Parts: sequence; structure tokens; C-alpha cells
Amino acid sequence: MKQDVTQSTSAIFLENLHLTLGENASRVHVLKGIGLEIHKGTSTGIVGPSGSGKSTLLMVIAGLERIDEGRIIINGTDITKLNEDKLASFRGKHVGIVFQSFHLIPNMTALENVSVPLELSGDPKASKKAKAELEAVGLGHRLNHYPGQLSGGEQQRVALARALATEPTVLIADEPTGNLDGETGVQVANLLFERQREKGLTLVLVTHDLDLAKQCDRTIPVRSGVIEDTNA
Repeated sequence: MKQDVTQSTSAIFLENLHLTLGENASRVHVLKGIGLEIHKGTSTGIVGPSGSGKSTLLMVIAGLERIDEGRIIINGTDITKLNEDKLASFRGKHVGIVFQSFHLIPNMTALENVSVPLELSGDPKASKKAKAELEAVGLGHRLNHYPGQLSGGEQQRVALARALATEPTVLIADEPTGNLDGETGVQVANLLFERQREKGLTLVLVTHDLDLAKQCDRTIPVRSGVIEDTNA
């Protein structure tokens, strides 16, 4: 499976990923030789039962979990070769992440939450860009509200705006509608795909919702740490 992916259409290239978690008797081989290529500008849904390794796979793609063996190449960069500081810098520039539980800072307003990653990167227009992203997700009227003053759907919109504010090329979403009711989940999902298409992003999401997964260009079923069918 060796190939030069730096000049290809690959946004994400995974080769022979192995990951074991836990110690001694509790050690679990979570990822077992995962190989996958995801093209730029496409959307991919990763599905599978609880404990299948799908969320762990998402975390290693995002650079939030280190693998034991294999290669993870994002936009031509092998992130497995980066030290922690360089990996954090790369992730901040290239990867946006949306979590199921929002992960907003409670004592910061919506605007401040979205501004944080921009300020950390030294962007002098952090506030202006954060406001524009919040307006793009329909929250221009909620800029100065705190997470506790927002509904679940609004909080996830803030989280989406935060993920997109740094203009990443890859968007990672872990159960983005998992904490939302059906109607709100549909609205957030529609917004997610709308923003992905508008920005030409590569979207990789994990979901239990098969209807949501079907909206992706491609669905990847994972079970017991292996991909069942990459042609799905």
C-alpha cells in the first residue's frame, strides 16, 4: 500500500494503523491494521456498533490519540512523525473538530468561544472572523450569550463555528447530533453539510445515525477494529 500521496487527491491517507489501549489484562487491541484513503472535498461517515473503534479512529485522524504502528498522512504531512508541539500546531491550522458534547468554555460568550483558537494562533482579526462564522451558522444575534443561555442546538452551532473559524481543510465530527433531539439534529446536520460544501472541506464524521451517514458521499463500516467494506 506504499505510495506517494503528497501529490495525490488524498486529504487523508491511513496505512496499517494499529492501536492498543489499557494495561496488562485490560489491554485491548482497538485498531487492527486500518487502511483507508479519503479524497479532498468529500464527506465520509464512519459507522459501527459501540466499542467498534470508530471514535478512536476519528481521534487518531485528528491527532488526539497516538497510534502504535502505521502512517497517518493529512494533506501530504505524515503526522505520526510530528512531535507534540508540531502536531498541535498542525492540527490548529488544518483540522477542525466538533464533539458530541460541544466542549464550550462555560464562562465565555459564544463570540469568545469561537475567538479562542484564532487568538491562540495569533490572528489579529480573531473577533471579526469569529463573528462572521457565528453569523454564518445563524447566531449573529447570540454573540454575547454564554453556553448556559443557549439551547443544545445553538451550542453545537457555536462549536461548529469554532471548528471552522481557523479555516481548516479537514473537519472531524464525533457524533455531532448525538446530544440533540431529532428535529434539532436534522437542522444541525444540514448546516454541517452546507458549510462543508461551501468551504470545500473534507468531512469525516462518526455517527450511530444511519440516516445521517447516508448523507455522506461514502460510508465506512467499522467492527472490532477493522474496516468491513471500504466500497460501501
